[in-house]
Parts: sequence; C-alpha cells; structure tokens
Amino acid sequence: MKRSNRNKNKWKRSFFTLLILNIIIVIIITSLIFWPVDRPNMSIGEHQVTQDSSEFVIRTTKKNLNELINAYMYEYLKDSNHQYRVSLEEDVHIVGDIPVFSTTVPLSIRLEPIVQENGDVVLKQKSISLGLMELPNKKIMEYMNKYLPVPKWVTINPDDEEIYVAVTKMDIKSNFQVSVENMDLEGNNLAFKIKVPYETLGIETFLRK
Repeated sequence: MKRSNRNKNKWKRSFFTLLILNIIIVIIITSLIFWPVDRPNMSIGEHQVTQDSSEFVIRTTKKNLNELINAYMYEYLKDSNHQYRVSLEEDVHIVGDIPVFSTTVPLSIRLEPIVQENGDVVLKQKSISLGLMELPNKKIMEYMNKYLPVPKWVTINPDDEEIYVAVTKMDIKSNFQVSVENMDLEGNNLAFKIKVPYETLGIETFLRK
C-alpha cells in the first residue's frame, strides 16, 4: 500500500513538472513572436534607392575592341565609295583611301590615344602620310576632314592635328552610356565604364533625396 502511494505521488510530481515546463516554453515562444522590433520606414512595395542607374567596368583586349570597331565601321561605310580600317597596335593605326583630285590616294595615320576626364578619347597624331605626296600634316588632316566619312561623334581637328572621339556621345540603342576608363595599348589593358539607367530595364525607383 505504501509503495503504491509513493508511486502515485512520484507520477503526480512528474506530471506537474512536465506541465510547468510546457507552460514556460509556450510563454517564451509567445514572447518572441509578439516582442516589438524596429522596422525600417518603408512602404509596402516601395524600394528606396539613392541613384537612378548602376555603373559597371568592362575590361577587354585590343583584339576584341579592334574587331568591334571595324565591324562598326564596315556597317557605317557600307554605302560609301571609300573604305578604311582601324588597327590597334602599340598605337591607333588608321589606313584607307582618300579621294584627291580625280583619283584615290592611300592614307596612313598613327595616333596616340589620350583618355579624357569625361571618358572621351583624344587621338593625337604621331605620324601621317598620304601616298607619296609631300604635304604638311595639317593639310592632310584637312583632306581627311573633308573627304573621310566619320560618325557624328568623331571630330577631326586639323589645327590641333588630332581626332576627338566623343565616346560618351555615342548613340547606343540600348540607351546604355559608355565612357573610356583606361586605354593602355602597349600593356593591352583596356577598360570601359558602362552606365545602365534603371528606366532602360523597366525598373521604377523611388529616389531618396
């Protein structure tokens, strides 16, 4: 009889201990769920950013850029009677033909690329020749400016003996904005900065001022 009572008391103690433990666990979980937390001040569905575009730096090689330039020039000049090509070597080498009087004369010009702070490039003349004709460099560049078809964002400046390439003014269908970051031809280290406006990708943003 005594043994039976001891077993019953032991069972009751175990039951109440387990019950109290479960109640404590429930209280802890409930507290964690409903405990107040700091929330950011942001409306549902609203993404706040501090800019309307992102920039990426793309690195490439002379070979890749050379192929891209000449593919572009082939398309640009396909309806023209005059062709010329660009070769990226230790410098920028332009070769082609220019109409002079009633014939065409081979042109060869070497230029040193100088990257500008705004991402454009100035091609500074190093050497130039127009067939076997002995003409001043400025005169040859005047012929180039008159007869050589170039995109509207390329300007030939005979007085300064240079070609200004306004890369930032290129009309790109994707609406991306391109600028030159680095153009080290000798080290084969070329880098371009690509700016991607969010609106181009159809992304609406709420700018935080």
